[in-house]
Amino acid sequence: MWPNESERKGLKAWQASLKKLCGGRTMRPETLHATLLFIGRVEQHRLEVLRLAAQEVNGDGFDLSFDVARYWGHNHIAYAAPSEVPQQLSHLVEALEHSLHKHRFQFDRREYKPHVTLLRNAHWSDAPLTVMPAVRWKVCDFALVQSMSRGYRVLVRFPLKASGAIITPS
Repeated sequence: MWPNESERKGLKAWQASLKKLCGGRTMRPETLHATLLFIGRVEQHRLEVLRLAAQEVNGDGFDLSFDVARYWGHNHIAYAAPSEVPQQLSHLVEALEHSLHKHRFQFDRREYKPHVTLLRNAHWSDAPLTVMPAVRWKVCDFALVQSMSRGYRVLVRFPLKASGAIITPS
């Protein structure tokens, strides 16, 4: 999920406060995002199938509030997370997994934990991080994004409906 400029600005404000506490390297604002599913390397001839698989997923847009700062010690990352995961987000991830599995794509199969990485090489303890002002995202689409050596490139966006039904694969 790719934030708009206002949402990105809110997350950038978190970075300065967290860097004072944890040190580390600040992620460039234009790279801030929340991954729905990590697929890894995809051969060029499979990109169109990947796009079609994502296009099969239908669902509603939703609001997502990043309101908690957290730290993962195993990889030294400080990140923003929602204290509550909207049902629409869980359904979106499940529908993507279903569609990608159906089209024989391999991907990380882990418990989904929505987050936005804010700092890398950070150092903190198990103590709670400082309280931050909530950053609310209006999620009205999701994107297929290519990881590049100096950031990310959005290849295509997939719109979500304004309101209504639960997300299901077509």
